[in-house]
Amino acid sequence: MGKDIWGFIECHRDCRDQEADSFWHATIDLDHLKVPRNYDAFGCLFGVCDNEQFVPVAPVRGLPADASNRARDGHQTTAGRSASWVSWAELKRVDWDEESAEPDAYIREYYRDPQGDWQFLQRHYSAPEQFVDLCGQPAHIAVRPSEHFPEGSQWIDGDQMFRIERIRRRDAVPDEEWGSVWTVMRALAELHGDDEVRLVVWFDD
Repeated sequence: MGKDIWGFIECHRDCRDQEADSFWHATIDLDHLKVPRNYDAFGCLFGVCDNEQFVPVAPVRGLPADASNRARDGHQTTAGRSASWVSWAELKRVDWDEESAEPDAYIREYYRDPQGDWQFLQRHYSAPEQFVDLCGQPAHIAVRPSEHFPEGSQWIDGDQMFRIERIRRRDAVPDEEWGSVWTVMRALAELHGDDEVRLVVWFDD
């Protein structure tokens, strides 16, 4: 059984929310934003399921002492573990181009565009048959090639290239998965202030 993320985007108010004995209001459930299970993102942001590739942005801090009732109730209902939170102000300071401590365990595929430049296509969590043939290793080795080949190793087949390299924070926390969260937080922060908007999360087992 895998680990999933739960939580709310909260916004600070000038008066206590009528639904809670708190100045923080749970504005939207993460479930509505369809944040998927992604252990690289969980580790990069919160140090959960961490492969130690990045220093976590907000390592497990527990629920905020002044969390909204909806967040507290949700945490209790889901038997939440490893709770943490991070403000929009902190997220704005993250260097999303920071590289990982070690090369990515998984192979990365590129394609050659009409101008002759290599463009990133995808990251493979299982070894594609084409790469298995190119690297000359069995699938159980090819699935995590950085453990067997040096950083920078690459295999080119026509307009396709497979390469071992480091990932950036933005690769671990891709916009296609987290962009909706950042959009909501950014919009609220423009209205209320960067320190007045935060993401409160927890995980299950």
